[in-house]
Amino acid sequence: MINSRFYSVVSLFFGILAVSTASIFIRFAQSEAPSLVIATIRLLVASLLTAPLAIIQYRNQLFNFSKKEIGLLILSGFFLAIHFSAWITSLEFTSVTSSVVLVTTTPLWVAIFSPIFLKEKNQSGIWYGLILSLVGSSLVALSNQCGISETGLLVCQREIMSFDKFSLIGNLLALLGAWMAAGYLMVGRRVRSSTPLILYIFYVYLFSTIFLLFFTFVSGQSLWGYSEKTYLWMILLGIVPQLIGHSIFNWTLGHLPAAFVSIALIGEPVGTVILAFFFLHENPTILELGGGVLILSGIVLVSLLNQKKE
Repeated sequence: MINSRFYSVVSLFFGILAVSTASIFIRFAQSEAPSLVIATIRLLVASLLTAPLAIIQYRNQLFNFSKKEIGLLILSGFFLAIHFSAWITSLEFTSVTSSVVLVTTTPLWVAIFSPIFLKEKNQSGIWYGLILSLVGSSLVALSNQCGISETGLLVCQREIMSFDKFSLIGNLLALLGAWMAAGYLMVGRRVRSSTPLILYIFYVYLFSTIFLLFFTFVSGQSLWGYSEKTYLWMILLGIVPQLIGHSIFNWTLGHLPAAFVSIALIGEPVGTVILAFFFLHENPTILELGGGVLILSGIVLVSLLNQKKE
């Protein structure tokens, strides 16, 4: 029992490390490939690798869905497609720290929207977590215009009201990615109760890939003509963070308390910031770090309260 728990914790650590590589692979690929192409190939690779397992293991259930379930799977794939399109594009405009910290606010938006769309009641304490995270988000948004003086005071540029347009766009895209991920998770709650995990992932990845291929075609971008190194980064993106990372998370949920796993996932932005420091030479600002701590603290509070509620 102890060994099983130990191996599960070690696996969770490697799962966090795997998903933390996503921003690094994306940044390397963005030196040549458009963000929409990167998102498309990421999901295409994940779909192709998931398909054999789903077809072999669940061949008798492949088409055993109602029209409502198919509609929900398509909607989930749409949300996931917009999530990756928005988040990956955000990395063109803002820092890895800001982008990853903001997109990780997904649990907060699930908590906010669940009473509306899933009729799930929240505990009042969840709003404290939301306030913490909103304050943190504000600090992250201001990190390119403000700083901490030697006296410890917050000092902003005179042009503060004009904002850094590119960073603002990047931060808003990261938040859009978080909102779409929240939609993806809430739809998943409806479908997962009657659908095996592998089969659900297969269809969601498939529909998401179809949407992304359509977006790529409409935008006039091509999936061809990039260097071997760029294709390597995009393929690794579909394998390491998408399949390996998320598969480990799903596996550990069967061996560790859900509360422990959900809070451990907060380690993703921490791992990403560390990797960005070493591989991209990006140094997070004091405001980004402070805002990130507040956001992650709010997410931990919401996660704990949600687990108590369940």
